[in-house]
Amino acid sequence: MSHCPFCKKKIAMSKAFCSRSCKENYFQLIAIQVPKPFLKRIFVFCDFEQREVEIENFADRHGWRLDLLKNKIDELAVEHGFTS
Repeated sequence: MSHCPFCKKKIAMSKAFCSRSCKENYFQLIAIQVPKPFLKRIFVFCDFEQREVEIENFADRHGWRLDLLKNKIDELAVEHGFTS
């Protein structure tokens, strides 16, 4: 058995992803690039409400799904030490 790279479900060895949506989400998540100055700005200079607005604007500007962008920002924030 193999695992879906996006949702980690068990799938057959002959398949790469468990569904089309997992495949699309996986490749969009890889494509999302968040610059470190943007992370610093939203975590150092913005409160929670301003941070949410900035993230929504960033997602709209680049055409990315908001939930995937928030997941990516959460991962990067821990990686760069902005949150624990």
